Amino acid sequence: MVLMPKESAKLVAGLAKDVFIEETGVKKLALAILDGLKTGKLHKDNFSQVKYHPRPDDPRAVDWIFVLDTLNFSFWTDTGAKKWKVNGETGYFAFCAAVSRAIDNGKPMWDPKYYSQITQQDAEVIFRGDDEVDIPLMQDRIKGLHEAGKILLDKYKGTFVECIKSCEGSAKKLLQLIVKEFDSYRDEADYEGHRISIYKRAQILIGDIWACYKGRGLGEFHDIDSIAMFADYRIPQVLVHYGTMRYSDSLMSKLKSDEPLKQGSREEVEIRACSIEAVERVCDVVRSLIEADPKLGLNPSTDVNAIVIDHYLWDYRREYAQELEHIPFHKTRTIYY
Repeated sequence: MVLMPKESAKLVAGLAKDVFIEETGVKKLALAILDGLKTGKLHKDNFSQVKYHPRPDDPRAVDWIFVLDTLNFSFWTDTGAKKWKVNGETGYFAFCAAVSRAIDNGKPMWDPKYYSQITQQDAEVIFRGDDEVDIPLMQDRIKGLHEAGKILLDKYKGTFVECIKSCEGSAKKLLQLIVKEFDSYRDEADYEGHRISIYKRAQILIGDIWACYKGRGLGEFHDIDSIAMFADYRIPQVLVHYGTMRYSDSLMSKLKSDEPLKQGSREEVEIRACSIEAVERVCDVVRSLIEADPKLGLNPSTDVNAIVIDHYLWDYRREYAQELEHIPFHKTRTIYY
């Protein structure tokens, strides 16, 4: 049996040897989140502020988002290497810009009939950088598109909308469907005799659809709280910065020496799982603060959840990239994040 992400995170956090959640840091981050909610800087509509994301009124939006998250992995650059850039953007935004450019150039990137048969040559044109640098893991991306496209065509009438509709408004059911049907989303590992899951891309896919549609229509999930944060390599950097999470001296020196961590290794699992548990605790504290102060005019059950907190942390990392540079992030070359 595979434990779901939140249960996995709780288990790992209780047994972790190299990653620790600090309650003072949890409170510090919770206050920052509350401040963001009060000022309106932090809002569940932040998804639509990204210029490369589809709009909810675009009939292709769900299938566009599905392709984005099927390939949403491994954008980091080896130390000293040149970054892959598209339209001057780096990382995830460079990738979104490449998909957007392909669509503008008449490539139906949202259509599984197209991408289930995408060739190496097509992919090289679509993901060409501003200079000679290539996107990492190109073969894995092509394989992921072929597999996902074929499943949609064979079982879901060629659209991810059918997957959503079959789950009757349940984010948890949709999460289980995604990881059962689509191999590349099955982000699992073994930890201390337990089969655990992180499911970063499957969860972000649901979170993106929820955020795109502002929790309405195709984005309406009655149990959106079942979704945890999206454990990648950048969010832990912000959690360490806030003192919400702490690494052992041995792990910190390993990260500072730029030693890559193997996907599924104990330290890598601890970093990602403890990130999930840390955000769960932050969410609990923010909700308590909202309940204690009705004058805030905030609703603890609808205005804050793990997805909203994840958006805050991700945006914070981009805004304060230079200040966070001294905190190393773990480097794992993988299709899962």
